[in-house]
Amino acid sequence: MPLKGIRVLDFGRYIAGPYCAALLADYGADVIRIEAPGGNDDRYSVPVADDGSGAMFMQMNRTKRCLTLKPGSPEGREIVRRLVATADVVIANLPYDALVRLALDYNSLAAINPGIILATASAFGSEGPLASRVGFDAVGQAMSGAVHLTGTADQPHRAQANYVDFGTALHSAFGVMLALREREATGKGQCVSGSLLGTALTLSNALTIDHALNGIERRPIGNRAFSSGPTDLFRTRDGWIVTQVVGNAIFVRWADLVGRPELADDPLYASDISRGDNGAELSAIMQRWCIERTSAEAIAELAAARVPAAPVLRPSEALAEPQVAAMGLVEPVAYPGASKDIPVIRAPIRLSDSDKVAPARAPQVGEHSDAILAELGYDAGAISALRAARII
Repeated sequence: MPLKGIRVLDFGRYIAGPYCAALLADYGADVIRIEAPGGNDDRYSVPVADDGSGAMFMQMNRTKRCLTLKPGSPEGREIVRRLVATADVVIANLPYDALVRLALDYNSLAAINPGIILATASAFGSEGPLASRVGFDAVGQAMSGAVHLTGTADQPHRAQANYVDFGTALHSAFGVMLALREREATGKGQCVSGSLLGTALTLSNALTIDHALNGIERRPIGNRAFSSGPTDLFRTRDGWIVTQVVGNAIFVRWADLVGRPELADDPLYASDISRGDNGAELSAIMQRWCIERTSAEAIAELAAARVPAAPVLRPSEALAEPQVAAMGLVEPVAYPGASKDIPVIRAPIRLSDSDKVAPARAPQVGEHSDAILAELGYDAGAISALRAARII
């Protein structure tokens, strides 16, 4: 396991911090999720088990251990101090003032353990006029330009998938790996800082570069694309499909398929950007072709012509897709009080010579508190006293 022997303290909330920690846990890190006694709010979003633990929690916290703790109490601070002394990484996507109040800022952590790496993420970073403001995924989406260009002219749409949070977690995990690599040479830790706004702007950077250099203030065009066509969603006889026709070779194959080979020589459609600019007519041609076919028939013909396409699946259909099973993406785990196994998807990458750890469920509230405190030197009496005082 690439990260065996690495200990991570996860003070994260919701997605950006916890998913960063989950990625490290997938490949062998000992990740300790630290929650308030009774559990954090993010545990209970969209409940799927008898104890109220939710769908997002099951994904974000697989393979972790859970310690309940009041880190701001004197006894809690001592537990945190002992934990930090044994740890390699602390993850805390909390506002900076909260980090300082809980002594989880980098200077406080490094005073205990000079080799510690702190990974933290905020909505807007640590500097500038918005630095003190809080935010979630949709704030980053909205401020990146992406929401303005999604939907229609009279109704912008945000994405339901929290891609800004997940992107921030991925960047943070990348930063942690860089910091671990640097520590091998220097012996010193450092602070890895990310932000939702930074991630959102990174993911929409091509859109902002387009405006900066071309000066075009683009408007939302529904499901079409600005720089290819026909890239759109199309109704079939029994559902919807998507196509993404990018590049001249694919466009020629598409034009032949729909019985319009002359389009390949039309100056209006000579390049991806011109096909995007004139995509409405291409979408109309494709829509007429699709409505005469079922989704399965359309996908089969498009696949035979090597034109990228896929059915628009409901969440209830996505995990039943045979390709998902063939790729082994879903790793079901049992959770106490859930009506069936939880279909968790872990890091969707494979290393040719390194396996992930065996799949394991998310922890129940405080499930590992006694074991973790015993590792830190607390005996049974001390642990009972901490529990009686509601420190854990």
